[in-house]
Amino acid sequence: MAGLKQRLRAGEQILGTMVTTFACPDIARLLQNAGFDFFIVDCEHGAFTTREVANILAEARGIGMPGLVRIPEMRREHALKFMEMGASGLLLPNTESADQARMLVDCAKYAPMGHRGVSLSRPHTDFKKVNGPDYMKQSNEDTLLLCQIESRAGVEHIEEIVAVEGIDVAFIGPNDMTQDYGKLDHFDDPEIVAAFERVIAAAQAAGKFSGVHFGSSEPLRPWLSRGMQCNMWNSDSGLLALGAAGLAGLKGE
Repeated sequence: MAGLKQRLRAGEQILGTMVTTFACPDIARLLQNAGFDFFIVDCEHGAFTTREVANILAEARGIGMPGLVRIPEMRREHALKFMEMGASGLLLPNTESADQARMLVDCAKYAPMGHRGVSLSRPHTDFKKVNGPDYMKQSNEDTLLLCQIESRAGVEHIEEIVAVEGIDVAFIGPNDMTQDYGKLDHFDDPEIVAAFERVIAAAQAAGKFSGVHFGSSEPLRPWLSRGMQCNMWNSDSGLLALGAAGLAGLKGE
């Protein structure tokens, strides 16, 4: 089965969702069966323990479902810990500079691309005996790194961010971005649309990919045909609420 990066390079459009609430490892299988291409465990806003994330990622690896992690902030221990658990990649929130992007690569990639610590008898190898150099080269190739653009500063530095070797996706966080622009939830505001378009253009010019995460389908749909390949829709708790939308009718409300 082709990995996420290979699918993106082949021109595919992939769609994931955010795991924000449910710590049961079965969430990986549920989302796979629902048709999602990947998921990201939210460790920026979410209350997950390290062990809960490890269990979710272990289940995901066992069924071939790509599971990524949004780290809380750019610190080496965050990037290394989740990569050692077997994450398929990392999402760095509120990226505003090329220096942040370079640090993400440095912590998540082995030499010569970075300085990720080498410990191979871990969940990321499924505890198998591997050829170190070959495994590390393949890991560097397969790991998907996303920089989340959530502010005016991020947009203003987007060309430098996507130019960093090892960064794959410029990923827009529309809620924080519109808040930073003083236009919360005004996703169709001309200035916001222009910011989105600048991110898409910068990613394409650098040979990288772009994407966005919306909680509902209405604001997401237009961008699916405008060059964004790596997108996310809704969340685990949001999908539960969506599925329960008919409850009021059953209760006669």
